[in-house]
Amino acid sequence: MEAVDRKPKSWTFLTNHSQVLLCIARNPRMTTREISFEVGITERAVQGIVRDLEEGGYIRISKDGRRNLYELDDDKPMRHPAQEGHTVHELLEVLAHA
Repeated sequence: MEAVDRKPKSWTFLTNHSQVLLCIARNPRMTTREISFEVGITERAVQGIVRDLEEGGYIRISKDGRRNLYELDDDKPMRHPAQEGHTVHELLEVLAHA
């Protein structure tokens, strides 16, 4: 894995929740450790975000041996009122082509 710049940033365009969701969309077999390395947050923070995404119905988690396998429900709506009428799928599509 390539090292990620861990210098503190004053702000970013995407939240940690969206960064975790992007990691899962790219590789539904990623471990929380791999996600934490990619996003630059702790494994505990990733676990909390994964729990939020599951409770919100944005992902489903199943077991594949000892690993988690994540399944996205990207037809779910974006959560902020400014994105009303838009789905997670639309966000992922835009970012996939970036």
